[in-house]
Parts: sequence; C-alpha cells; structure tokens
Amino acid sequence: MSKPFASSADTQEKKETLEVLADGVYALTAEGDPNVGAIEGEDFLVCFEARATPAAARSWLAKLREHTDKPVRYLVLTHYHAVRVLGASAFEAESIIASDMTRHLIEERGKQDWDSEFGRMPRLFKEPEGIPGLTRPDLTFADHMTIQLGGDRGQIDLQFCGRGHTAGDIVAWHEKSRTLFAGDLVEAEAALYTGDAFHMDWSSGTLDRVRAFDPEFLIGGRGAVARGRDACTAAVEQTREFLAGMIKHVGDAHRNGRGLKAAFEATHEALAPKFGMWPIFEHCLPFNVQRLWDEFDGIDWPRIWTMERDREVWAELQG
Repeated sequence: MSKPFASSADTQEKKETLEVLADGVYALTAEGDPNVGAIEGEDFLVCFEARATPAAARSWLAKLREHTDKPVRYLVLTHYHAVRVLGASAFEAESIIASDMTRHLIEERGKQDWDSEFGRMPRLFKEPEGIPGLTRPDLTFADHMTIQLGGDRGQIDLQFCGRGHTAGDIVAWHEKSRTLFAGDLVEAEAALYTGDAFHMDWSSGTLDRVRAFDPEFLIGGRGAVARGRDACTAAVEQTREFLAGMIKHVGDAHRNGRGLKAAFEATHEALAPKFGMWPIFEHCLPFNVQRLWDEFDGIDWPRIWTMERDREVWAELQG
C-alpha cells in the first residue's frame, strides 16, 4: 500500500514560537514548518521569507506587531519555492529582494512549483484564493548586497554562497547580533528537501562558506533556532551529513546498475535511523533521490517538478 502522498495527510496545526534573539532580531519557528524572521532597522523592518499565502503571512505579522510597528521596507526571499514566497503581498514591502537566479527560477518554473507545492503541502496554503499571483522581486543581485539599518543597528549582508538547495539560495548575515538567516541551505533537526538541489556543490563549498560566518544564532529553513557557536556548527554539519549519506548510497546504486528504486531503498535504510523521525523526511526523500539520480546521470540543471511528475515519482518509490 502506498504511503499518503508527500505531506497531504499532515493536517495538524503546529505550535508557533516567536523568539527575540537580540534587540530587534526576531525568529518564528513552528515545529518543522517553514521558519520566518525579521530584523529592525532604525525606522523600518527587514523581513525574511513570506510564507505560502497572504493569510498565513498575516498571522506571522500579527505576532511581530506585538513587538514593533515599524513598516516593512524590505522583504528578503532566500529562494523561489512557493511556500516561501507566495505570501509576499501581505507585507506591503517597499521592495522585495532576491538573487538574480531566484528571479530567473520564478519565471522559469514558478507556476509549476506553486501547483506542485500546493499538492504536496496543502495545510501550509491557508486561504489560497488570496494569492494574487507569482511573487516577483524588484531588487536582485548576483553575489552580494548590503542593507544599512541606520543608527547603531548595523547592517545586513545578503550573500550568495554557491549552488545548494536551489541554484539561487542566499543567506542574510547580521554581524552586530551574529545572526544568520540561512534559509533551506541549513536545517536544524529537520529533513532536507533536495529536489532542486546541487548536492555535490551544496555539501562542500557552499556549506563551507555558510559555516564560515561562525554565527551565534542560526535560523534555518525549518527546525529550532540554533543558539551558540557549537549548535550552529552542528546544524551545518548535520545538513552536510544528510547530503553525504544521500550521495554515498544513491551513488553506490547508480554505479552498480541497481536502479532508482534500489537507490531509494538503500538511502532510506541508511538515513532513517537518525533522520527518519524529523519533519518531512518521508515526504522529501523520493524527490531527493530522483534529483540526485539525475545528477549522477549527468543532468546538471534540475528538471521541473509538476503535479504529474510528483505523483509518478511518488508511486514508483513510495508505492
């Protein structure tokens, strides 16, 4: 019997926790649901990630407004995935910032990703009829951008660290509080989604550059906030361990001509004892293995996920 498709059977609401990490530095976590956050400038806010719908975004903003009434000047999107970007209109931001490559990916595959993620994770799409359309950034950059916060609040450095979770992920670094918003390049005790990933780049140079920030606080894409240098390093290395395990077991099956299903089963068996109870592990692994198999086949640029392709891969590997 097939397992329920992706996260379609995950209907239980998660407990949201708003944490004040430093003066004017906020993170909202939700038991493995996508994380969001904000940093105060002297007279404005910089928000990170937009959630899946405007209604979902407004519930986060209502909590943030218990602490600050400053307007949102910048909304920073770490990458293009629908659950991170489609709630953007709720922020009424002056500008939406992302990497040049994220803008390209939105145009190339944003609509297919929207349809795919709605099918995979319907609970996250609160009041989907309120989504006005694709979110398109109006400020983009190739490698680096700085936001001056004013007064004594320091600056935010937005940095492309290399191909990883997608081709266009960025991180946001606030040196004054030593806080890093890492997006889905790092997860803290939450499984990775790698269906659009560049596994070899991500597990090596990209994570090396992320780790080099040496943060005191790290907010990954999902999971708890990592607090302290040791915990932040552990989150990065846990992410690397997950990737390395996938590369080893999918690679072994590919080299030995054992087929995609055998690669999935070997990878599941190897990773499940440590990672299997973490959020979205069962949901993600079939799509992860398929993408990594494609890389071993020499397909560098990720194939676009559609609702139809999602179901085909799920039936083949989780059926």
